[in-house]
Amino acid sequence: MISIRNECKDPHFNLALEEYVFYNFDPSEEYVILWQNEPSVIIGRNQNTIEEINAKFIKENNIHVVRRMSGGGAVYHDLGNLNFTFIVNSDQDVASNFRKFTEPVVSALDKLGVKAEFSGRNDITIDGRKFSGNAQHYSKNRLLHHGTILFDSDLTVVQEALNVKIDKLQSKGVKSVRSRVTNVAPYLKEKITVEEFKDVLLKFILNDEHYKDKEYILTEADLAAVRALMEKKYLTWEWNYGESPAFEIEKSRRFDGGNLSLKFNVEDGYLIDLKIYGDFFGKKDPADIEKLLKNQLYQDESIRRLLKSIDDFNEYFSGITIDNFIECMFY
Repeated sequence: MISIRNECKDPHFNLALEEYVFYNFDPSEEYVILWQNEPSVIIGRNQNTIEEINAKFIKENNIHVVRRMSGGGAVYHDLGNLNFTFIVNSDQDVASNFRKFTEPVVSALDKLGVKAEFSGRNDITIDGRKFSGNAQHYSKNRLLHHGTILFDSDLTVVQEALNVKIDKLQSKGVKSVRSRVTNVAPYLKEKITVEEFKDVLLKFILNDEHYKDKEYILTEADLAAVRALMEKKYLTWEWNYGESPAFEIEKSRRFDGGNLSLKFNVEDGYLIDLKIYGDFFGKKDPADIEKLLKNQLYQDESIRRLLKSIDDFNEYFSGITIDNFIECMFY
């Protein structure tokens, strides 16, 4: 596995870098990147940005808002948070991959005397409190897995910046954002900085005390390509917020696979507009489902029949079934 050095703290650049490496670097190699962001809210690929953020607080505190290309929920980053990215070949299912890529973090913390464990769909916890959320993006047999590590973040800002849905908090049996997250730093027997922790983690992942001598350094051509992608995509309002019509009907349900939110318009009994949002995971873009159902009869069995015609429905929504989708849309 090759470590790619990245000292940039701009979330627009860092998310563009992930995509650039994912689609342009040697597919026979595996890569790891550790990186940090200035204060930012990073939005999941399938989420409605406006619903996920406290816009007033975001503006007043100059917090970046950037959409990533993976599913899952919105997360807050600051310089007390460390992000990790693995880019590898994989044909495994979503659940087994999540556990596989969180194991190095759990093991590295164990070496530092901190007992952590993989929990739920995509979290790592200490004493039942989340300090790491993880998400993935697939293309063909290539997988990007990235996650956060709340090392020494300002947890009060997490609560202010995000509009966390009440049903999500209730499903975890807690009262507030602040009570369900924690930092790693308070659990360390010997205090270290984020940079020192980054070094420990990379040595553990790569099993190499001298990994710095072998790190890949981005070339000028790489940097130019990443900046171009950043300008074209990750700095645009269209990508980070996006346009959507005014919806007359909004329905939302929480299932084992995450929150599913459907917003749509019905005219003369036909589904004329549909947008699918949520913090679910999947290998494929739910925009395909939106196109399939457009201008179709808004009727339970008609929609169910169309969904059953999709051979790989579970690749759009991991842990959410056709029955769940129908329940959310009609009942």
